Amino acid sequence: MKLRQRKKLGELLCEKSYLDESGLKFALEEQKVKHRRLGQILLDLGYITQAQLNEALAHQSGIDKVDLTNLSISSNVIGLVPAELVSKYNILPLRQGNGHLTVAMTDPFQPQVIEDLRLVTGCTVRRYYADPKEMENAILKFYGSNAARMMDDLVPAEQRKEAEELDNGDYSPAKLHELAREPSLVNLVNLVILEAIEARASDIHIEPFEHEVKIKYRIDGMLVERTPSSKRLQAAIISRIKIMANMNIAERFVPQDGHIEFAGKKGRVDLRVSTVPTVFGESIELRILDRSTSLMKLHDLGMNDQCLEGFTQCLHRTHGLVLVTGPTGCGKTTTLYASLNKIYSPAVKMITIEDPVEYQLEGINQMPVNPKRGLTFATGLRHILRHDPDIVMVGEIRDRETANIAIRAALTGHLVFSTLHTNDAPGAVTRLIDMGVEPFLLASSLEAVLAQRLVRKICPKCKASYKPDEHLIKSLNGSMKIQPGTKFYHGTGCNECGQTGMSGRIGMYELLRVTTTLRELIATRPTTEQIIKAAPPDHISMVHDGLTKVLEGVTTPEEIFRVSKSIGEED
Repeated sequence: MKLRQRKKLGELLCEKSYLDESGLKFALEEQKVKHRRLGQILLDLGYITQAQLNEALAHQSGIDKVDLTNLSISSNVIGLVPAELVSKYNILPLRQGNGHLTVAMTDPFQPQVIEDLRLVTGCTVRRYYADPKEMENAILKFYGSNAARMMDDLVPAEQRKEAEELDNGDYSPAKLHELAREPSLVNLVNLVILEAIEARASDIHIEPFEHEVKIKYRIDGMLVERTPSSKRLQAAIISRIKIMANMNIAERFVPQDGHIEFAGKKGRVDLRVSTVPTVFGESIELRILDRSTSLMKLHDLGMNDQCLEGFTQCLHRTHGLVLVTGPTGCGKTTTLYASLNKIYSPAVKMITIEDPVEYQLEGINQMPVNPKRGLTFATGLRHILRHDPDIVMVGEIRDRETANIAIRAALTGHLVFSTLHTNDAPGAVTRLIDMGVEPFLLASSLEAVLAQRLVRKICPKCKASYKPDEHLIKSLNGSMKIQPGTKFYHGTGCNECGQTGMSGRIGMYELLRVTTTLRELIATRPTTEQIIKAAPPDHISMVHDGLTKVLEGVTTPEEIFRVSKSIGEED
């Protein structure tokens, strides 16, 4: 009987398209000089990842690969291996019988893992290789998240009934400090924040109720509920976050704001913290400020060519008012930061006034508002104008005084950027007039209004064509003619997107450029409908822009319909 010849590592990596022939050739030359293992040389060169090497080595050694996507594991088997071992070594027990334990591993070549499993279970171990992403999801499914497991350890199931009957509001400040400094509690709060960052969440909501504390993450604009915490941990979790954010730990009946600088896996992450008192205790909201997202380039935000060109022209004006509108969390600040970065020059003086300053922009003077000390948008803007700026950014126009100062600054040779909470671009004009701004001043100063929303993108890993609901297409058909037979796409759901079919977000935009015709109309106190009718012929609505992204296969009709309801274009 002829033995099958074992394939070489380089050959296997090339077969799986993890490596090309030229890369293999270079690594083999390096091996002749350095006399080290080929796998390590390929890792050092950055040609392959550790996961790719582990997969190839497992194949070479005859260790089969197991599919963890549709797996059923007995609770008895799960109970054999502690969560600590599973998390530490990234392993998963599959089945047990006749003194053998079958285990899935992302790295099947760790002797210590085999030995620890043998000591804990008393079984000999049979190894299988598993894909790291599949392993992550399977561990989450059968063991829960790290934070959930830690909550279970801190408050076992048999103590939860007793915990529900506790009154968490009667702790003294000294006791709260003691609870918040417990190492296990510190680790739990850090884990909750880390898991949110890794899940690409923009916010963390910690909400106390009668019998539990709900923990929710906002991912791609949608709230996702995680494993709730026991009521017993409520006071300690809230106190720990307040200590991290330099808040008053003893004050539980007045809203507070704070800031946390958190060391994430990819560097420093800023968190803006806010507390409000509720019937069952303080509710906490943590806004995760992701520098990489907020400092995007203007052309990466998702504007179509026409909108980008028109908006860029407005950015290069010497004076005038440019507004960005939309609800909270729609990316207005991101757009303004991208705009300032695009036009920044050492020859131009830029000053901003923000609430709060989310990120420091290189070469730009940024002022945070401080109402407690009398520094509001209006007072700050008044003083900014004495510093000879060329470009001014006002974080938000909230009142008549701020609006009037911003408009007068635009009329006296400054380029002013700001944001406003309106549903669409034409609505910004009527909102400012309703605030008390003189229509003739607004007509003379306003250059453009950019309205925006964020829509979720289809996950590229599970993207597939499908047929959407006919009534939905008919309801959107008024904004843009959709041809019969048009192909539509959606995400079927996979491990990469958490079975949602969506991953990441992109903007949909509406740019209203103020033409001579519009200036004349604005001076007459027009309605929103009149402004829309007088808009330039090439004016594109937000829903129209969104449908263009649907036809390009970027997002789904359902997503545009969901977002368009907040714009007021649908019944």
